[in-house]
Order: sequence, then structure tokens, then C-alpha cells
Amino acid sequence: MIRKNIYKWHRTTSLIIAIPVLLWAISGFLHPIMTNIRPKIATQFIKPAVIDSSTIKMPLQEALQKNGIDSFLSVRLIAIDTNWFYQVKLLHSPELEYYSVSNGRKLKKGDWLYAQYLARIFLEGQKKDSILPSNRIINTNLQSDCCDAASNCVLKPKKGAPVKDIALLTTFDAEYKSINRLLPVYKVSFERPDAIRIYVETGQDRFSVAIDRNRAWFSTFFSLVHTMEWLNMLGKARLLVEMAFAALAFGTAIMGIYIFLITKSKKPGKNQLLRARRNHRYTAIIFSFFTLMFSFSGCFHAFSKLKEDTRDQYFVEHPFASASIQQDMVKIRQIVKKQITNISLVYLDNQSYWQIKVKEGTKTNKKEITPKDLMKEMSATAPTVVYINAKDYTMLPEGEKKYAQYLATQFSKQDVSTILSTELITKLEGEYGFANKRLPVWKISYTVNHQERYYVETSSGKLSVRIDNTDLWEANSFNYLHKHHFMDFAGKSWRDFSTMFWVASQIAMIVIGLILYARSQFKKPKNA
Repeated sequence: MIRKNIYKWHRTTSLIIAIPVLLWAISGFLHPIMTNIRPKIATQFIKPAVIDSSTIKMPLQEALQKNGIDSFLSVRLIAIDTNWFYQVKLLHSPELEYYSVSNGRKLKKGDWLYAQYLARIFLEGQKKDSILPSNRIINTNLQSDCCDAASNCVLKPKKGAPVKDIALLTTFDAEYKSINRLLPVYKVSFERPDAIRIYVETGQDRFSVAIDRNRAWFSTFFSLVHTMEWLNMLGKARLLVEMAFAALAFGTAIMGIYIFLITKSKKPGKNQLLRARRNHRYTAIIFSFFTLMFSFSGCFHAFSKLKEDTRDQYFVEHPFASASIQQDMVKIRQIVKKQITNISLVYLDNQSYWQIKVKEGTKTNKKEITPKDLMKEMSATAPTVVYINAKDYTMLPEGEKKYAQYLATQFSKQDVSTILSTELITKLEGEYGFANKRLPVWKISYTVNHQERYYVETSSGKLSVRIDNTDLWEANSFNYLHKHHFMDFAGKSWRDFSTMFWVASQIAMIVIGLILYARSQFKKPKNA
């Protein structure tokens, strides 16, 4: 009686979950294809330019006071072609302001212009005569107005697709999803047949994602089918629906394995239907182990999403008074004694510091290797950063490490004495995978709260992610059982092949099973 009920339950649940699992499998099969067939762009990284201090004719303090700015949150130097500007973040505004280092003049719609400038470089590449290669030092041409020159450079490009539209995003939306992590960003749309959009973060000169018609279509399909976002009106209940179907698939696979172990196949003889059912029985027992892997990890992953992701709420911003900031480039260059690629201001242990990125080496003909594709290379070069006290111009030993620890203590509310280790991370691997996007970051490990780890980005003062030992269960489940990272030793291509092969097996198992079921309803085997 119990055995008969198990047969009945197995058949019923198989029919219930057949279509959901089939849709999951089809979209899962296409996912590795999408990650490999992406919109073609020239690069995802920009080489930093070397700053010639002689271009800075108006100190930061004077430029701010000239424009009536009493306080600000952050500042750094950026270049649009051969024109240098102070990029300033003001209080209560997502848009950044730009002021010429030569005369303090404000660049109108500066953030809007700079977003286009960055997007075009990511899409089409850097011009050979651009300021951006770090082995060149360019002086600002003071004979012409730098703001007009910068605007003309962006708005009147000599070649390339024209810009169709620019929009500032401060929240994630249906196309730019939370998996992209970075906010705020600009969406720069180009007038091309593929309708490509480049998302850029102007505050870090950073590429986020490129989306064209094909990728947009697949992302929509994947969202509707794989993550069931057509149920978004249910809120968190959508995840419960996902979990229910995944748990039912897991239970059905368990019942199928149990039935296989306690029963024997009938001899098919010349009965083609029985022969097909017998072959399906033996192949399904192998495929069902991967059904268990996919369904368990998928259910666990959906369950983990019930917990709110609050990483975007953790960042450090400190208002600086314009009158108190004295930028002495002569002193800075004397202390650093290296070529400077950027200067910004940070707050650390109740003091202000110049955060100075420098270029190692002095040979301008030395070839530098810059990564171009974060998804393929999964790594980024960490710049050399020096910290100089903004008041007495003394260098802070291990400044980058200390600032990372300071950020972690602000986020964790733990004392610095509880820090177990501090490590620079330049690769997306292990527990800090590709989903986190930001590089380079610092990993600050604590002895408390299940050995919690804070991954912090010193260039932005933001938290990338917090992880503790309890999070590893879900992360490892999803990485190894769902995304087949156990194949990492063979490379991404073989990992994608493994995922696609075993997902394809799920499709074949379900389709053949449905065909055999339909045939059995219309024709009973003679030897049954």
C-alpha cells in the first residue's frame, strides 16, 4: 500500500514540477551562452593619467570658494581629454560637480558630460593622443577655455556612434538590476543598430555593464523564467514560490531514486514502449543526482534571499570645510617622489588625509599590462596609495591598510583589537566571487560573530560585502552544486560545459518523460 502511494505521489509531483523545472533548465542552459556572447566593447578599464602639478593653476580651496562652496564630501582629479578638473561631491546631491584646475570655472553639466566621455572610451577605446595613457604627462592648454574644450570634445566627437540619451540612476530598475551592485550610475545610450547602453560610475571612472538588444532580451527572459520575477507583485512571497517548486523537485528526485532501488524493470521483449521506459529509467537515475544538486542549491539560494541585502547602506562620508583645506602640491610631490595619478581626500581617526595614488617606476617606455575584461580575467591591478596628513603633511605608514581597518570598524562597530587579519584582495575568487563586482578591496577578518569578514573598498569608502562562516554554507552550495565551480581547475570553458551538459540532461529527461507519459495514456503496453 505504501509502495503504491509512493508511485502515485511520484507520478503526480513529476507532472506538477515538469514545466517549472523544464523552464529553469532551458534558461539555465542559456545563461553560460549569455555570459560568453556579450556586447563587444573595447575595454572595461581605463589607464590612469599622470598628473603634472604645473597644470593646477588654481588650488582646490580657491576653486571651491570661488564657486561659493563651504563644504563638500569628497574630491579627486579627473581629465576630459587634455583638460583637468576637480571632481567634487557635494552634500545631498548624487550628481558630481566639476571645476577647472586652471581657473576654477565650473563645467556646466559636468557629470553628464563625463559620463558620456567614459562610456565612449569603454565602448570604442582610448584615443592614441588622449591624456589617459599613464606614460604621458600632458599640460593643460591655457590658450583656450578648458570647459569649452572639454564640452566640445564630448559633444562633437570626430568619429563613433552618436549618443542618443543619458540618464542618471540612483536606484536599481528592471534592466539595471541589483546584481550590478554599483550606484549611482549613468546609463549612456548610443545611436546604433544594437541600441547598446553603457552604464558607468563617474565617481570611480568605472564600467558597470553593457546591454544591447540581445542581452536585454535574454535578461528579461531569464528574469521571468528562472527567477520568476513575473511574481514580483507578491514581494518576498515570490521566493517562497520558488522554494516550494525547488523543494518539490528535490522530493520528486528522492522518490524516483527510492523507486529505482526497490523495483526491477520489466523485460521489454519486443514492446517498444516498455523498452523506451526502461532506457529512460536507467538514464534518469544518473541525471536525478544533478536534479538534487540544482534543486537543493536553488532552494537554499532563494531562502538566503529572504534576508535583506543591506550592503548599500554601509559607506563612510565626512563633510570637509572648504576653508580648512590647503592643497600644497609642491609639498605633496616632495614627499611622494613619484608620478601621481590621482589625489583625493579621506577622513581617518579624526584627521584628514590626502589619499594619493602613484605610478610605480619612472620609465615611461615600460609596457603596462591593464586588464580589459573583468568577467574573463577576474582580477584587477591594485594601485600604490600613499596617505599624507592634510594638516602637517606627514606620511602615514601603511595608510591604505589602516584606512581599510578604519572603514571596517565603522561598519562592524567592533574594536580594532578584535581584527584577526587584514588582506588586500585583487581577484574575484573563493568566497569573494564575481557577484561582488568591486576590485581591489581589503578583507578585514574578525575573531567575533562567526569570524565575520568585511570586504571594504578604500577608493570609495564603501562596503562591498560582509561574510561570516554561516554564510559559507549557502555560498558553497550555490557555487559548487548550482554553478559547478568544482570544475574551476579546468577553466571557465569547461565549467560552462559541465553546467550546460547536465542542465541539458534535465531537459532531455523531462521531455522524454512527458512523451512516454503521453504515449502511455493513449496506448497500454501489451505485456504490462
